[in-house]
Order: sequence, then structure tokens, then C-alpha cells
Amino acid sequence: MPDTTTDDLARTEASARRRLLPPTPARPVHLFTLDGIRYEAVRELVLMPNGEVLMLARRFTELGNSLPGFCFVRRLANPSTSMQRRRLGEEVQLAFRLRHPAIATVFHRKVHQGALHVVMEAVEGPSLDTLVSAGVARGRPVSEAFALHVGAELAEALHHAHTLTDADGHPLGIIHRDVNPRHVFVGTQGEVKLTNFGAAYSLVVGREESPANLVRGDVAYASPEYLTRQPLTPRSDVFSLGVLLVELFTGKHLFDVEDLPPPPRRLASLQAESLPSLPLMQMQILLARFSPEDVEEAVASLSPDVKAMLHVALRANPEERFATAADMRDAMRVALARRHAGYGRQEAAAEWAQVLSEGIGLLDGVEFGDELAADAWEGLKRR
Repeated sequence: MPDTTTDDLARTEASARRRLLPPTPARPVHLFTLDGIRYEAVRELVLMPNGEVLMLARRFTELGNSLPGFCFVRRLANPSTSMQRRRLGEEVQLAFRLRHPAIATVFHRKVHQGALHVVMEAVEGPSLDTLVSAGVARGRPVSEAFALHVGAELAEALHHAHTLTDADGHPLGIIHRDVNPRHVFVGTQGEVKLTNFGAAYSLVVGREESPANLVRGDVAYASPEYLTRQPLTPRSDVFSLGVLLVELFTGKHLFDVEDLPPPPRRLASLQAESLPSLPLMQMQILLARFSPEDVEEAVASLSPDVKAMLHVALRANPEERFATAADMRDAMRVALARRHAGYGRQEAAAEWAQVLSEGIGLLDGVEFGDELAADAWEGLKRR
């Protein structure tokens, strides 16, 4: 990890920069050179309202030779206060601590032109958001085996984060808080990668916590206790993973905001940090009255053991859910072995290629991960 830290942001006067044309493979944009490696952005994947940008980049040696594969470069919004700079530094430090096969690795950080850039592992494959959309377009979601394979890998990754300790063995208390389909990718070898711990909660000593009314992450996948500002535990991520899996298994989100009951008398005044998939107030109303009947309605067509697993993960009361993400992982692995013996990475890679071949051409728009998915699909066709 390079020596640059977010303290450099406080000492760097960020000049006002006009908005440049987004990079393209035909017109890449040089970003910076780090440890003798030159980074060039070839595509802008996400532009957030706060100015944060996620870019797809290639790497070159000092001799100009292209290194294999892509990486992600995340240019973070320039902090305006010391508290924001501190929180930004803490988020990056948390990401560096996470080393697991199912978590996208953060390699470097670099202060460049007054903004902090983070270099991360890229996955040459689709996001789950892309696969859900492609499944809807083709009229059939991914298979039960695929969803169980991905779900077990994600639960394993979350368990690693939840049980991570510092050098002295003290629990870090990491909770992702933003487990959603846009932050999960499946690679060309069938590997599953969870990304973006930027909204994570942690017990790191001295860590700056978000304002009490600020909801970080996509509220469409938030747990009931998070939206009622109750203490968070790993079971909150278990609930979010359950919501994600309902969507993956069925092609439909667990909640329907078009048919809402009247709001409860006392509704916490909250503010979403970023634009959510579903409106914040509607999600508060739905979660305030959430029950097992809502889960049963959403999962009625699934197999009994899968339904049972989702019912436990999606209990409104955290104490009634799986105690750990590892328990949820084990339930999915048992179901996978019992119902789809032998299904693994190779089968998962072949399946997402088929889903894309049947559905991606019917998608109306390009969302986060779709362009990478299209690139990966074209690469598979050329093999």
C-alpha cells in the first residue's frame, strides 16, 4: 500500500476542473502512475451525484506493455470537512483489511489531482443486477442452483467480514449495510465477488459514525432494524442477503411499493445518502408491517428447503433469523448438495453466459456492470 493517505487531501488544494469527456476504449484517459504502473481509464461505469466516479482501467508497465485484465479505479468525492476526510480514510482502511476470495480486493490508494483514487480488483463478468434484468428480459430467472451457489459464496464473504479482528484480536464489528445486486459480480470462472464496503459500519476505535438520520446504502435491501435506527448486528446483513436472494430466485423484488398500507403514526425522519432503488418512506412503511406472510407470497413457487431458508433469513425480528451468515451459508450448501449435486463455478460461469446470450440483447438500458458483462460475453464467444 502506498504512503499517500487521506491527510494529503487536507493539504492538497483541489483546483476546479471542468468535466472532461468520459473515456472510451478508443480514447482512453491517463489517470496516474503508481509503483511504475500506468493506469488508463477506458470506460466510465458509474457517475454519482456527489461526483464519485467508478472507472474501468487498463494497466501498463514502464515499457508500455499492457498487463492482462482490467481493474476498477474509484475516484472518490473530494471531502470538504475534516470529519468527511476522516470517514473517507476509515472506509478505505476497512476495505484494505478485507482479504477473502469472494470479496473484491482493494490494491492501492492514490491522491491524484486533489482527489482520492482507490484501485480495486475488477471482475470480468456481470453483476447480479445485470443477470436479474437479463432473466426478466428472457422471461426466466437464473436457476435455483445458480442462486444457491452465489448465495452461499456471499454468505461466506459476509461471515468473513463479520468475524474480522484487528491485530490484537479485537472484533472489528464490520457490517456491510449495502448488500444489493449491483455490488455482486460473477466472473468468467464462476467466482463470486462482493464489492463496495464504503457504507460499512464498524466498531473501529475512533471511527466517525454517520449522522443519526442518515441511511447509507440502498434502502430497498435494508433490514427493519436499520430503518428504525436500532442497534445493528450481522443479522442485518443476513436480512439484506435474503432480500437479494428473493430477487435472484424469482426475478422480482420482495417488496411492492405500488400497493402500500397507510403509514404508522410514528415514522422516523430519515434521509437516504444516495438515490435508492425504492423510495425511502415507502420502504419504512413496508418494513414496519413486514411479516412471514409477505415472504410466503414472494417465495411461494420455490422448493420447500429454499423457502424455509429464506423464511429464516427474512424474519422481522433479528433474533429469529440465522444467528450468523455462516449458518445461512451452511443451509444453502446443504440445499445445493441435496438438490443440485456437482453444481459449482464451472456450471455457474456457463449459466450466466447463457442468461446473457438469451437476455442482454433485449435490455433497454446499460446499467452498472452491463458493459463489463457484454465485454465478457463477447470474449467468451471468441474462445
